[in-house]
Amino acid sequence: MPSRNISLTPEQDAFIAKVVELGEYQNASEAVRDALRVLRQRRQEDALKLKALRVQLQAGVEALDRGDFVDIEESELEGYLNGLTVARRKRTR
Repeated sequence: MPSRNISLTPEQDAFIAKVVELGEYQNASEAVRDALRVLRQRRQEDALKLKALRVQLQAGVEALDRGDFVDIEESELEGYLNGLTVARRKRTR
């Protein structure tokens, strides 16, 4: 297995020592490998969220191009958004 030297802050080192001492991991290497797995998973989830956001953004742009939108005055915005929230809750029940 490849090895690598890394520098940790005192807080990071203490955290690793604590989780090893508590028996959550056999050694520091296991703890760091688990942290890297979590980082990889988070990055994959972030990429999926970004992809979904881009799809929704494109749908919004296409709706605007079609003229499929509602003009709302700033003073009416809060009520409009609250109405959307209530409608969404009713649909999910």
